[in-house]
Amino acid sequence: MNYHLDGNLKRSASHFPDRNAYIYGDKGVTYKELNQLVNRFAAGLSARGIEKGDGVALLLGNSPEFVIAYYGILRLGAFAVPINPLFTQGEINYVLDNSQAKAIIAHVSAEQKLLEIKEQLENLKFVIYTDAEDQEGTWEHLMEAGDHTYESPFVDQEDLAVILYTSGTTGKPKGAMLSHRNLASNADSVSKWLEMHEEDRVMAVLPMFHVFSMTVCLNAPIACGATVLIVPRFSSLDVVSIIREKKATVFVGVPTMYNFIFQLSEATMEDFLSIRLCISGGASIPIELLQKFESKYNVFILEGYGLSETAPVVAFNPLRGTRKPGSVGLNIPDTKSKVIDENGKEVPRGEVGELVVQGPNVMKGYLDMPEATSAVLIDEWFYTGDLARMDEEGYIYIVDRKKDMIIVGGYNVYPREVEEVLYEHPAIVEAAVIGVPDEEYGESIKAYVVVKDKQLTMDDMIRFCQDKLVKYKLPRYVEFLKELPKNSTGKILRRELRQLTEVK
Repeated sequence: MNYHLDGNLKRSASHFPDRNAYIYGDKGVTYKELNQLVNRFAAGLSARGIEKGDGVALLLGNSPEFVIAYYGILRLGAFAVPINPLFTQGEINYVLDNSQAKAIIAHVSAEQKLLEIKEQLENLKFVIYTDAEDQEGTWEHLMEAGDHTYESPFVDQEDLAVILYTSGTTGKPKGAMLSHRNLASNADSVSKWLEMHEEDRVMAVLPMFHVFSMTVCLNAPIACGATVLIVPRFSSLDVVSIIREKKATVFVGVPTMYNFIFQLSEATMEDFLSIRLCISGGASIPIELLQKFESKYNVFILEGYGLSETAPVVAFNPLRGTRKPGSVGLNIPDTKSKVIDENGKEVPRGEVGELVVQGPNVMKGYLDMPEATSAVLIDEWFYTGDLARMDEEGYIYIVDRKKDMIIVGGYNVYPREVEEVLYEHPAIVEAAVIGVPDEEYGESIKAYVVVKDKQLTMDDMIRFCQDKLVKYKLPRYVEFLKELPKNSTGKILRRELRQLTEVK
């Protein structure tokens, strides 16, 4: 099968020309219109000297411009470099320099950050700003110059489509190179597994510059002619009202989003009547939260798992059949995984080891990092760095990141198992666990928590855990915070908690 992201859009424009490709606010744009807009954008870039094989950076939030630019770049045979608009000047500069991007499409709010950066980048030809006043170099100017009858060059499925920069816990971010085949095959597998179809209305509130949203909220719906409901930023109240008003059928979020929506006292089961499916990824969702959310809103959540390097989805709980809370489910179509020991040998079912993955979704490698690439791509298997176990039926349980494991007096403690217990406490809103140096035991456990009851003490929390955890797994320290540090997708950042501990 020939996998191609732009081919998917063209096919949906042919099969469903009058169906809404996306809705933003009160405005819907059909597949026929989107296809023409993408042509005009690609033609506009081409007229400005961007060619097949060039990189174009996207410094945009969730917006129609992101969708048009993303598919326009791909139609031209160029590759997209999505960047978090909240990145600092230094972080943006690194990505632009490393990817050798020739152009940037950015919201006008990033103009100040980019003014200084532009001077330092030899490869950069121009910047196009969205929502800018009428002037040379605006989105409108580029679109007006483009022709909607643009003929695109031949693009092979192995051609580079996107470079995604992974937030490394150490060193500089690595640019994971994803081909059309990597991304389009994953979109195809996801839409089959989730039984996505043209009647679906998929909420895109997760940031589109992140691969989870890019595949599940954008590429997969567009491949099957569904409608994308573009939400510019997450607010639990807005999400609930958009679900109700726009009759969303699929909601995709990370555990923190589910937590905030669950805490909404004014939201009810009625708000979720149109939802056929909720999807969670990005981090493990505490079982307690999953069960409470499902009970409150009468929906079910499918937990899945993936990484930037696997475009991203590896596994999902099945839509039909057994869902196992705490598990990230089974391999999706065309994807294989196994759990191995230190010597690369598969471990017996039920034992913990490193999860390795194989499939058409596995990246081509890290840009200009041959050593980092060969460390994770071995004999066509991608080494995830995640500790997992697989049960007899093939369900995968992510135990923790290899590097997050805490060793207390020689015993392995996975933060997740301690966090699960903390989440059972009725006053806990959020919890995260890290290892801190301990002279006697090597490491001991520290919990950071956000609570509703300000009277709670560290001793209260430790006592609560005492009859649920063996002694060496008990938190030795508990610190109360107003909120836990998170990245742009809502994933809790343990490394920032470690830095917080080091400062003290």
